[in-house]
Amino acid sequence: MEYMIKTVAVIGAGTMGAGIAQVAAQSGYQVVLFDLKQGKAEQAKATIAARLEKRVAKGKMSLNEKDALLNAMFCSEALHDVAGADLVIEAIVEDLAIKQSLFRDLESICREDCLLSTNTSSISVTSIASALAKPERFVGLHFFNPAPLMKLVEVVRGIATSPSVTETAKTWAESCGKHAVITRSIPGFIVNRVARPFYAEGLRALETGVAQVQDIDHIIKKSGQFNMGPFELMDLIGHDVNYAVTKSVYDAYYQDKRFLPSLTQKELVEAGYLGRKSGRGFYRYDEAAEQPSINFSDACALPESLTVSIQGDWNVAPSFVELTQLPNSHPHGEPRLNINDIVVLPTQGMTASQLSEELNQAVVVVDYCHHYGDSEVIAIAPALQNTPQQTNTAIAYFQSKGKQVLVLDDYPGLIVWRTWMMLINEALDLVNQNGASMADVDVAMKSGVNYPIGPIEQGGRLGWQHVLNTLTNLQSFYCEERYRPSPLLRRLVIQAKGAVV
Repeated sequence: MEYMIKTVAVIGAGTMGAGIAQVAAQSGYQVVLFDLKQGKAEQAKATIAARLEKRVAKGKMSLNEKDALLNAMFCSEALHDVAGADLVIEAIVEDLAIKQSLFRDLESICREDCLLSTNTSSISVTSIASALAKPERFVGLHFFNPAPLMKLVEVVRGIATSPSVTETAKTWAESCGKHAVITRSIPGFIVNRVARPFYAEGLRALETGVAQVQDIDHIIKKSGQFNMGPFELMDLIGHDVNYAVTKSVYDAYYQDKRFLPSLTQKELVEAGYLGRKSGRGFYRYDEAAEQPSINFSDACALPESLTVSIQGDWNVAPSFVELTQLPNSHPHGEPRLNINDIVVLPTQGMTASQLSEELNQAVVVVDYCHHYGDSEVIAIAPALQNTPQQTNTAIAYFQSKGKQVLVLDDYPGLIVWRTWMMLINEALDLVNQNGASMADVDVAMKSGVNYPIGPIEQGGRLGWQHVLNTLTNLQSFYCEERYRPSPLLRRLVIQAKGAVV
């Protein structure tokens, strides 16, 4: 069946529904905004109008454009008013039974060539569609909040969704100026599944005393080039929401340890410390609150006698070699920076203490930076076997390069590198399970949660072998399934080695 979309009905005039209605109207579609509650749709339209007035005042929209947009929106409290719609988007309470009841009613009201869709973020699209006589015309259209600003829409195909419906939904979302990606109806879809390690690894580092909240956030932002650290972001989202999503994904995947919820976050929820909206989460948000300072190392002095050299293959972090400004006369083998009797190594998922025991030398491991020259901070972890002077010499060396130094507890994979490894692995596992294409996963993570680079693109950039080595080391260290490498990762490592000749 061919679907032509001119009129869009949005069911539910809450924040998300109103945002979707605005997106559709400003993209040239006629919109019916329905809400059962008396006056709710009109109230939402008034809120949209006030928002548009500000855009007009700033010169970002003309008065005629604003009026045309508002004139394209019709508010209703009668469900029969959506009968002429070509596309219906539901944005009501996250309750399976209520959604199924609504769509049974819509199926009896709407034309057969009308697409029915849900904006659900947590309920199976397949489950909702099972209540319909014709589930093939049902699809998920998951917008991100705030819908007028966020560029991503996840187009979610249920088991019965027809290919033509999926493609029509994607084309429509793109006509609204969105980056549309296609995913199967799997728990968390793309973004809410792949993003779990971003929070989980930050929480684990905190719970094991590697660093404090503000230090972890700072490293992730400055070295990893993420817009926000995990704790800032959880505070912004709300711990009740973020914890519920994690628990939902964990339960949906039959308690797969990769998605294990955090007791620390659970305790915040129980205490009512929900983040910004409650005035307190990992940070305090009341007027008198002082933001905690970053625990940078004190200034250290370089020894009078200093011998520094660099060697090995630094392809995983070429900007580190640039930072040292040293000639690499032996660019093969394991990468290392030699500072007197200290060996500085890039983290690969082993602790500095493990490496010190293996090499019988003082060792400092350094965390990953997107670009070592541009980052104002560098994070390191010294081996337990080091003397204080040896560790201070390493600190002093990086300070001499203009860096603020954060010393972490000895921890396999450290902060930024370990977070990236887990994001890459989760993205690959989703692709391996036919959840989405590689390209769509990267688009989703960049457009939906503003990652500086897609996780799969990052994996290829860093090298699949490095990713596999790190995860193998982490799994060996913890003896946990949480760090098991994706089968697709193993395939990519073999593929990267090329043909046997």
